Amino acid sequence: MHKPSRELVAASSKPLVLAILSTGESYGYDIIQRVKERSGGNLQWTDGMLYPLLHRLEQDGLIRSSWKKSDTGRERKYYKISKAGLKEIEAQKESWRAVNGALEGLWSGEASCSI
Repeated sequence: MHKPSRELVAASSKPLVLAILSTGESYGYDIIQRVKERSGGNLQWTDGMLYPLLHRLEQDGLIRSSWKKSDTGRERKYYKISKAGLKEIEAQKESWRAVNGALEGLWSGEASCSI
């Protein structure tokens, strides 16, 4: 499978993180692994990509963070989606479904192209 472009990965990062956090709180490394797993290995994020995104989402009030001890006793920063984040994920779903529907229609030849 062809790996997605950098632009597409960047555009999809916000809804991916919000979708992951909508299933429960998580920490950075786990989020990176879940993205990799869910994408069949096609999306392989780095710390340098994820943590600035998490900081932006937190500044925008879409997620919250807290320090907790992990099973190993080490402190870890956990992230949790906020009520605003849950609303945002619904808006993201609508947007992505609209884009996907338009592309599917164009690629299958079902939509008339007036671009």
